[in-house]
Amino acid sequence: MQFRYKKITIKVGSNVLAKSDGTLNVSRIAHLVDQIAFLHKNGVEVVLVSSGAVAAGRAVMQPCKKTDAVSQRQLWAALGQVKLISRYSDFFQEDGLVCAQVLTTKENFSSRGHYLNMKNCFSTLLENKVIPIVNENDTISVTELMFTDNDELSGLIASMVDSEALIILSNIDGVYNAHPKSEDAKLIERIEITDNEAQNAISSERSNFGRGGMLTKFRIAKKVAGDGIGVHVANGTRDNVLIDLLDVQQSLKHTFFVPNEKPSSGVKKWIAYSDGFAKGQIVVNAGAVNALTSEKAVSLLPVGVVRIDTEFKKGDLIKILDEKGETVGLGKAAYHSEKLEKEKLSEKQRPVVHYDYLYLENKNGAS
Repeated sequence: MQFRYKKITIKVGSNVLAKSDGTLNVSRIAHLVDQIAFLHKNGVEVVLVSSGAVAAGRAVMQPCKKTDAVSQRQLWAALGQVKLISRYSDFFQEDGLVCAQVLTTKENFSSRGHYLNMKNCFSTLLENKVIPIVNENDTISVTELMFTDNDELSGLIASMVDSEALIILSNIDGVYNAHPKSEDAKLIERIEITDNEAQNAISSERSNFGRGGMLTKFRIAKKVAGDGIGVHVANGTRDNVLIDLLDVQQSLKHTFFVPNEKPSSGVKKWIAYSDGFAKGQIVVNAGAVNALTSEKAVSLLPVGVVRIDTEFKKGDLIKILDEKGETVGLGKAAYHSEKLEKEKLSEKQRPVVHYDYLYLENKNGAS
């Protein structure tokens, strides 16, 4: 059997791992592990981003008194992480493999140093033939700094570890041109990173147990594909979905986001997922937008900056907006915002953001 990839990140959602009553579907976890073990033993490196901790915790106990939603989630996540990783560990052990738990928060990716430290952790685990199982640490995550859901986390992880593909397992076959329950809904099997039409048809409904929905998956998938990583959205409730998806002899019905032929650099990959940590904000004119989004590799010069909305220091991440308020990109400031006006008067202007430290959403296929 020949597989399409040698290194993949798999994200499995709560609606795949939870039963209708919200408790953990243990048999499905066992089947998922068997598939991953088969891939691993056939030379495919796998990083697993798994939801399901809250579902596992819900089955352990109910709060002893009326609690708010955050406290309730913390209780179930803390209880459930133990139960979930224990299930995974037991099942992988039966297949002769070792797994490791990696709990993270969005703050762990706030600096380049933290990012590289996390990247080294994954490299070490994979070198030692260990299956990393990743989840957001819901017990301590602050609401404002939480990932949208594990779709966002899986995109960041896939990019960080240089996966060839990200496989998002949901409870439907992929992205549809209308609500999946509609009679005329058709599966969109192939989406280019420049295609925005499909987004308009996607339902904004969220799943029963997860925090995200198909719209979130679409946006994350386009960003990941823009980084040169193929993204597959498939039905995780289907038997042998991973094996059939990766087998070059099979043609599984699902949605595939075609990757950019020019992947982003390591620094740009970090910047792409760090918009929540931007400390500064600037607005640029139409001329700057046209130059930045052209086929040429162009840095952002002071002359293109219309105004500074939020001041920044050298090394800070800054958000770049156009005059309509739309996000153009994100970049690392080359100097303090106070120097900007002085640089505008210079004959040879120094870039506010150098191209090597500039991530452009439209140019990289993000929506």
